Amino acid sequence: MNTPNTLQDEARTTVIIVGRVHVPAEDVWTFIAEARATSYPLAAANPGNVMISFSVEDAATGSVTVLEQWASQEALDRHVATPEITALLT
Repeated sequence: MNTPNTLQDEARTTVIIVGRVHVPAEDVWTFIAEARATSYPLAAANPGNVMISFSVEDAATGSVTVLEQWASQEALDRHVATPEITALLT
């Protein structure tokens, strides 16, 4: 009898986003704090969010890595359509 592996099923994602954001070096830690304070709760409120992470890649150059996992394109579209994310992206 084949039973689905629930943990594996939950870990599968349809959409994975990896990006790099560059901010002024003197603002990198402020950017990280603000991104975590706003993006984490917004993403977590969307049931299709699997994971979101902001991490400093190189503080001296202001390079920040962004990782996101979404259960579906529709979940990502809902997230991007929120007023807060729309404002961030424009």
